[in-house]
Amino acid sequence: MNDPAAPPQPDPTDLEHLQLLGIFHYIVGGLMLLFSCFFIIHLVLGLVMLFAPQSFHGSKGEPSPPPLFLGIVFAAVGGAGLLTGWTLGGLTIYSGRCLQKHRRRVFSQIMAGIACLFMPFGTVLGIFTILVLQRDSVRRLYGE
Repeated sequence: MNDPAAPPQPDPTDLEHLQLLGIFHYIVGGLMLLFSCFFIIHLVLGLVMLFAPQSFHGSKGEPSPPPLFLGIVFAAVGGAGLLTGWTLGGLTIYSGRCLQKHRRRVFSQIMAGIACLFMPFGTVLGIFTILVLQRDSVRRLYGE
Protein backbone atom coordinates (compact mmCIF):
# COMPACT_ATOMS: atom_id res chain seq x y z
CA MET A 1 0.00 0.00 0.00
CA ASN A 2 2.43 2.72 1.16
CA ASP A 3 5.85 2.06 -0.30
CA PRO A 4 8.50 3.52 2.03
CA ALA A 5 10.97 3.75 -0.88
CA ALA A 6 8.58 5.89 -2.96
CA PRO A 7 9.47 9.58 -3.11
CA PRO A 8 7.24 11.81 -0.99
CA GLN A 9 4.43 13.59 -2.80
CA PRO A 10 5.04 17.29 -3.35
CA ASP A 11 3.10 19.71 -1.21
CA PRO A 12 0.23 21.20 -3.26
CA THR A 13 0.80 24.56 -1.58
CA ASP A 14 4.40 24.65 -2.83
CA LEU A 15 3.29 23.76 -6.35
CA GLU A 16 0.67 26.53 -6.29
CA HIS A 17 3.15 29.08 -4.92
CA LEU A 18 5.72 28.24 -7.59
CA GLN A 19 3.08 28.46 -10.31
CA LEU A 20 1.93 31.88 -9.08
CA LEU A 21 5.49 33.13 -8.71
CA GLY A 22 6.16 32.08 -12.30
CA ILE A 23 3.16 34.08 -13.53
CA PHE A 24 4.23 37.13 -11.52
CA HIS A 25 7.75 36.83 -12.93
CA TYR A 26 6.21 37.02 -16.42
CA ILE A 27 4.33 40.18 -15.44
CA VAL A 28 7.28 41.93 -13.77
CA GLY A 29 9.60 40.89 -16.62
CA GLY A 30 7.15 42.38 -19.12
CA LEU A 31 7.03 45.60 -17.11
CA MET A 32 10.84 45.70 -17.10
CA LEU A 33 10.84 45.32 -20.88
CA LEU A 34 8.23 48.03 -21.26
CA PHE A 35 9.85 50.58 -18.94
CA SER A 36 13.29 50.06 -20.43
CA CYS A 37 11.89 51.17 -23.80
CA PHE A 38 11.94 54.74 -22.45
CA PHE A 39 15.69 54.64 -23.05
CA ILE A 40 14.94 54.57 -26.78
CA ILE A 41 14.21 58.31 -26.49
CA HIS A 42 17.71 58.95 -25.10
CA LEU A 43 19.33 56.73 -27.69
CA VAL A 44 17.58 58.42 -30.61
CA LEU A 45 18.24 61.90 -29.23
CA GLY A 46 21.93 61.07 -28.80
CA LEU A 47 22.16 59.69 -32.34
CA VAL A 48 20.49 62.81 -33.73
CA MET A 49 23.01 64.93 -31.82
CA LEU A 50 25.84 62.92 -33.36
CA PHE A 51 24.67 62.52 -36.96
CA ALA A 52 22.40 65.54 -37.54
CA PRO A 53 23.53 68.31 -35.20
CA GLN A 54 22.33 70.96 -37.68
CA SER A 55 18.73 70.06 -36.76
CA PHE A 56 19.10 71.88 -33.43
CA HIS A 57 18.32 75.59 -33.56
CA GLY A 58 18.93 78.43 -31.16
CA SER A 59 16.44 81.06 -29.99
CA LYS A 60 16.83 83.19 -33.16
CA GLY A 61 16.55 80.28 -35.57
CA GLU A 62 20.24 79.94 -36.39
CA PRO A 63 21.82 76.48 -36.06
CA SER A 64 23.07 75.77 -32.56
CA PRO A 65 24.52 72.24 -32.51
CA PRO A 66 25.08 70.63 -29.12
CA PRO A 67 28.60 69.60 -28.07
CA LEU A 68 29.76 66.28 -29.50
CA PHE A 69 30.34 64.70 -26.08
CA LEU A 70 26.69 65.33 -25.15
CA GLY A 71 25.51 63.21 -28.07
CA ILE A 72 27.95 60.46 -27.11
CA VAL A 73 26.74 60.50 -23.50
CA PHE A 74 23.06 60.42 -24.50
CA ALA A 75 23.60 57.58 -26.98
CA ALA A 76 25.76 55.56 -24.58
CA VAL A 77 23.39 55.94 -21.62
CA GLY A 78 20.36 55.22 -23.79
CA GLY A 79 21.93 52.16 -25.38
CA ALA A 80 23.21 50.80 -22.07
CA GLY A 81 19.88 51.37 -20.34
CA LEU A 82 17.98 49.73 -23.17
CA LEU A 83 20.29 46.73 -23.31
CA THR A 84 20.30 46.29 -19.53
CA GLY A 85 16.53 46.62 -19.22
CA TRP A 86 15.80 44.19 -22.03
CA THR A 87 18.32 41.69 -20.67
CA LEU A 88 16.95 41.82 -17.12
CA GLY A 89 13.36 41.65 -18.38
CA GLY A 90 14.12 38.61 -20.52
CA LEU A 91 15.99 36.87 -17.71
CA THR A 92 13.13 37.58 -15.29
CA ILE A 93 10.67 36.00 -17.71
CA TYR A 94 13.01 33.03 -18.12
CA SER A 95 13.24 32.74 -14.32
CA GLY A 96 9.43 32.52 -14.20
CA ARG A 97 9.59 29.66 -16.68
CA CYS A 98 12.21 27.91 -14.56
CA LEU A 99 10.04 28.31 -11.46
CA GLN A 100 7.10 26.67 -13.19
CA LYS A 101 9.28 23.79 -14.45
CA HIS A 102 11.07 23.41 -11.06
CA ARG A 103 14.52 23.93 -12.54
CA ARG A 104 17.51 26.20 -11.82
CA ARG A 105 16.60 27.18 -8.25
CA VAL A 106 19.83 29.13 -7.66
CA PHE A 107 19.34 31.10 -10.89
CA SER A 108 15.82 32.02 -9.76
CA GLN A 109 17.18 33.09 -6.38
CA ILE A 110 19.77 35.34 -8.04
CA MET A 111 17.15 36.85 -10.34
CA ALA A 112 14.86 37.38 -7.33
CA GLY A 113 17.64 39.36 -5.66
CA ILE A 114 18.15 41.46 -8.78
CA ALA A 115 14.37 41.96 -9.13
CA CYS A 116 14.37 43.55 -5.67
CA LEU A 117 15.96 46.62 -7.31
CA PHE A 118 12.88 47.11 -9.52
CA MET A 119 10.70 48.88 -6.94
CA PRO A 120 7.97 48.34 -5.82
CA PHE A 121 6.73 45.27 -7.72
CA GLY A 122 10.10 43.59 -8.16
CA THR A 123 10.93 44.07 -4.49
CA VAL A 124 7.79 42.28 -3.33
CA LEU A 125 8.22 39.56 -5.95
CA GLY A 126 11.89 39.07 -5.11
CA ILE A 127 11.27 38.74 -1.37
CA PHE A 128 8.44 36.24 -1.81
CA THR A 129 10.46 34.25 -4.35
CA ILE A 130 13.45 34.02 -1.99
CA LEU A 131 11.21 32.97 0.91
CA VAL A 132 9.49 30.23 -1.10
CA LEU A 133 12.72 28.90 -2.63
CA GLN A 134 14.32 28.58 0.84
CA ARG A 135 11.74 26.04 2.06
CA ASP A 136 13.05 22.51 2.54
CA SER A 137 9.99 21.08 0.79
CA VAL A 138 10.70 23.24 -2.27
CA ARG A 139 14.36 22.20 -2.25
CA ARG A 140 13.24 18.56 -2.35
CA LEU A 141 10.89 19.42 -5.20
CA TYR A 142 13.90 20.73 -7.13
CA GLY A 143 15.77 17.52 -6.34
CA GLU A 144 18.27 19.08 -3.95
